[in-house]
Amino acid sequence: MNGIELYVLGRRLMKLGEEAMPRAGFRRLPSSMQTVLVDISEHPDSSISQIVARTGFPQSLVSAAVAQLRDRGALQTAVDPADRRRTLVRLSADIPARMARAPANPVEPVLAEALGIDDPAELANVASMLTALADRFTAAAQPPTHRGADGAGKDE
Repeated sequence: MNGIELYVLGRRLMKLGEEAMPRAGFRRLPSSMQTVLVDISEHPDSSISQIVARTGFPQSLVSAAVAQLRDRGALQTAVDPADRRRTLVRLSADIPARMARAPANPVEPVLAEALGIDDPAELANVASMLTALADRFTAAAQPPTHRGADGAGKDE
């Protein structure tokens, strides 16, 4: 697999994820707002300029998206204490609870249709591979653990 193929796969998976989501909330947001929201969830306490640099969107679009998402209660903003000219952005504290209350739609029907899979065992295998890949990314995003002299892990 090369970079282009990985990018295309990622886009396909994103579209399948959007199909599998309930018809409310995140799915109704324009894709640019979805991208800003995901970026902030991955990089809490980012400044607007940092979000602009990571997303490639114009500053005006990021600022407008942040303002709208803040007004909807999805984001919190604060003045950067180190540089009072900057605004820091993070997900609102209640977002994890709101996400937990959202109805969970199974992805298997969406995967089956997209891949033309009729065999339940094959479908379960594909879903299992995707879960394993997601778990690896989650594990890779965790802070590194250092081993002490006794071999016990110690978080930074």
